[in-house]
Amino acid sequence: MRVDEIPELARLTTAEKILLLEDLWDSIASDESSVPMPDSHRQELDRRLAEYERAPGRLLTLDDLRTKIEARK
Repeated sequence: MRVDEIPELARLTTAEKILLLEDLWDSIASDESSVPMPDSHRQELDRRLAEYERAPGRLLTLDDLRTKIEARK
C-alpha cells in the first residue's frame, strides 16, 4: 500500500501524518509477536543490563552525556 493510493492521506498536513504514523506504530508495537527481536538485539540488551547491575553508578547524567556529545563535534 502506498500513500498515493489513499487520497485522504495525501491531503493530510505533515503534523497530521506524524500523528497517524505514531498511531500506526503504537498499533504494531502493541503486539510484540508481530515485530520479532533479533537474537543479537536481545543479547546486547542482556549485556547492557548485566553491566548496569554490576556497576549502577557508572551511568552518565544527562549533562555529562551532552558534554560528551558536544566534545565529539
